[in-house]
Amino acid sequence: MPNPISSLDPIWLERAAAYQARLTMPAGALGRLLEIGRQLCAIQETLKPCTDPAAVLVMAADHGIADEGVSAYPQEVTGQMVANFLHGGAAINVLARRQQAFVIVVDMGMKTALAAPPTASASRFVSQAIARGTANFVTEPAMTSTQALQAQDVGRRVVAEQLAGQGVRVVALGEMGIGNTTSASAIAAALTGLPAAAVTGRGTGLDDAGLRHKIAIIDRALARHFPNRHGPVEAAEVLAAVGGFEIAGLVGAAREAASRRMLIVLDGFISSVAGLLAARLEPAVRDYFIASHRSVELGHRVVLEVLDLVPLVDLGLRLGEGSGAVLTLNIIHSAADILRDMATFASAGVTGLPE
Repeated sequence: MPNPISSLDPIWLERAAAYQARLTMPAGALGRLLEIGRQLCAIQETLKPCTDPAAVLVMAADHGIADEGVSAYPQEVTGQMVANFLHGGAAINVLARRQQAFVIVVDMGMKTALAAPPTASASRFVSQAIARGTANFVTEPAMTSTQALQAQDVGRRVVAEQLAGQGVRVVALGEMGIGNTTSASAIAAALTGLPAAAVTGRGTGLDDAGLRHKIAIIDRALARHFPNRHGPVEAAEVLAAVGGFEIAGLVGAAREAASRRMLIVLDGFISSVAGLLAARLEPAVRDYFIASHRSVELGHRVVLEVLDLVPLVDLGLRLGEGSGAVLTLNIIHSAADILRDMATFASAGVTGLPE
């Protein structure tokens, strides 16, 4: 049985705030660093939180909806990019090295399995494909309900076996999958009750005609799967109908990470949609989220608003992979460092600060 997820204890948030008030600075002077610090204190139930080690969990899968021409890139790119992750040449590798975070890449259902993953990989690789890509959700459900549960279970097991055993305190969620912004947009529309046009962006760089086509495809899929939709739809139903194996894996990973009291750093649109699904299935998981950045994808802003999360940065990113989440690890580490290492007025012998 999965561990239960506990909402954060407000007493720990109050203790952290009281301790921060004794640190050698004017009240609230470090802004959101203090907010993150309080969240970390409540998650770890200590006034001296630790954020090392940190990990990046990148889940990869292909999508049958790509057959509808909704991406500027062919599906083969998914496997090629995963190979790049394993050789250490992708943006996520470069950024993770700077932050001293290790990368785990999981094949949740790529169209083509890697023939021979490198023996000396720059990233850990886990092969747990549910199937070789989802079905085309314009014509049939993307996956069965059983497959959706299996993918979530893979996410849980990866966190339990690959992260918890390493003492990971902070996990950044990333993804790779051609067609996954179409899946994420369909999920966002179904979960919020909004029209597809309100949550659909250009993904890998579609032109205006491509964007219109993408929206039309999502509208067709929503009409097929939810013909009587007049508002939000149940999360489990949405995930099976229009989801992706990597998205389902991230849902399971988020729920397991929260149950193990890890801080969960959401990346862009796709990982935030996975976060929204997880929160709909188990609301307490929301307490463990930090939104790293605001993507240029139209639907990302909507999803963050629904989750009531304010992103740490807005850098115009739209890469995925966990890149934005990893960029903000330094901010998160610093929030914990302040609590552990900064002197109090009493310990520093400071009797007051100037007005």
